[in-house]
Amino acid sequence: MRFSVLWLGISAFLIASMVLYFMLNPSYERSLEARFYFAMGDYNKAQTLATEAFELNSYNRMAATIMTQSQVAMKFVNYNKQAKAYMQRISKLAKGDAVSESDRAKIRTMCIIMIDEYVKISPSVIIDTTLVETSKHYYEKFVALYEKVT
Repeated sequence: MRFSVLWLGISAFLIASMVLYFMLNPSYERSLEARFYFAMGDYNKAQTLATEAFELNSYNRMAATIMTQSQVAMKFVNYNKQAKAYMQRISKLAKGDAVSESDRAKIRTMCIIMIDEYVKISPSVIIDTTLVETSKHYYEKFVALYEKVT
């Protein structure tokens, strides 16, 4: 009986000391903050905090993971922004009754750029699924549009 109480006390002390170390260490504190911002979708802030945490402790795997995944998420965000801008430009070019050959060439070029950009980015399990689905939706639109203009 006495041994089990002693064992329980030692276990509780070790767990409490690990939690305190994790919470008071500046590297892990920034990692937790970066994880929060990553979950909220603020990938720039998450990447900045994760980079700071990684610079403080290069063995901080959470910081390394969040830093890398924030970079990947930013690629998807940038792809979606660029795709939206290109879609607006394409809709302006295609507003008339007939699309000129030079406008078709511009549309084709924009489609090729966006198709190639999508192939370069690859999702991971951590990335927000709506972000990935939006990118995939734009990609499919560009593929269909490219087939129409060629």
